[in-house]
Amino acid sequence: MVGREVGIIAAGHTKFGNLGRVTSRELITAAATEALEMAQLDKDSIDAVYAGLLSPDIFEHQMHAAPGIPDYLGMKNTPSTRLEAACASGGLALMHGAIGIASGLYDTVLSVGAEKMTNLPTSHVTEALAMCADDIYEVASGITFPGAFAMMARAHEHEYGTNAEMRAAVAVKNHKHALENELAQFQKEITIEKAMNSLMIADPLTLYDCSPITDGAAALIMVPWEVAKKHDGPKMKIRSFAQASDTMSLHDRPDLTGFTTTKVAARKAYDRAGLQPKDIDFVEVHDCFTIAEIMAIEDLGFFEKGEGGKAALNGDTYRDGYLPVNVSGGLKAKGHPIGATGVSQAVEIFKQLNDMAGPRQLNDVEIGMTQNLGGSGSTIVCHIFERGD
Repeated sequence: MVGREVGIIAAGHTKFGNLGRVTSRELITAAATEALEMAQLDKDSIDAVYAGLLSPDIFEHQMHAAPGIPDYLGMKNTPSTRLEAACASGGLALMHGAIGIASGLYDTVLSVGAEKMTNLPTSHVTEALAMCADDIYEVASGITFPGAFAMMARAHEHEYGTNAEMRAAVAVKNHKHALENELAQFQKEITIEKAMNSLMIADPLTLYDCSPITDGAAALIMVPWEVAKKHDGPKMKIRSFAQASDTMSLHDRPDLTGFTTTKVAARKAYDRAGLQPKDIDFVEVHDCFTIAEIMAIEDLGFFEKGEGGKAALNGDTYRDGYLPVNVSGGLKAKGHPIGATGVSQAVEIFKQLNDMAGPRQLNDVEIGMTQNLGGSGSTIVCHIFERGD
């Protein structure tokens, strides 16, 4: 990376799910307080806050949300910035926190992400999320995100034979992984038959192909790597990060079987880290829909195009497989509080690289990666992390 190398020395994470009468500010306060305690820092040590929040204006009637974070935490006059990139908002909050450290502007940064979604009816949440697509050419025609990803699933099936059983296998795997994550929204096993025969949401995607509506928050504390190395506690190094953007509308893309943004961001992240896909030990990818995980592991270079659909079915992406994918349970089972997701992915990497993941702990992992997606792939943020000891 250009500038100072960046380390992460603490993480915080709330329970994900329907959390009742609680605000995103309260959720962030809980996650941030956990991180501060882990880092053995007081709140006055934080130089800046970067927050991933999709739409507190719609979900909580609070437009100017960023100042509420240091306000609740008692960090008087600490600069706080909200970042919005649809479902990649959390990934951007992490990336810009790292930029703040790498540039030398700040020495200690708190990057957080949160969303409070369950206080609105499903129809209102669907309308809010639709605003992350192209309002003129897609939303006005009735396209929702389940509909958009259903078209991608059909294209992938037509081109490569990726069928309902393969998509269901992704859901089964992620639900099985979430059994070992006490913070996950869903901790129940499902079968391929149950997933395939569940309620049709947008043909061919069924209920179990889709991530849920979720409340939750996650937090990370970053410092220069030279400081992190001396930290008496858990730590990991940010090897690299990259972002890419694409067209808002699907009709402007030549191929619906993957995301150019993932390929571009991943290539930049690999190059900046001096690594290749074969060097990655495990990955947390953005499985807002099961087809999204399949396309992600292909676009990231872990599987050949058309082979991603077989990966979960063959056991390759299970915790004990060739490449563990979404050991946390992923968005599908851990939950998907929009602004929190990108930070939450990195929290899982942090726990795994510091042997803090409990019963889902992976053996002998040194390098982890995240892929956070916004909209229908219009924004992608990738991070690569390295064990700190």
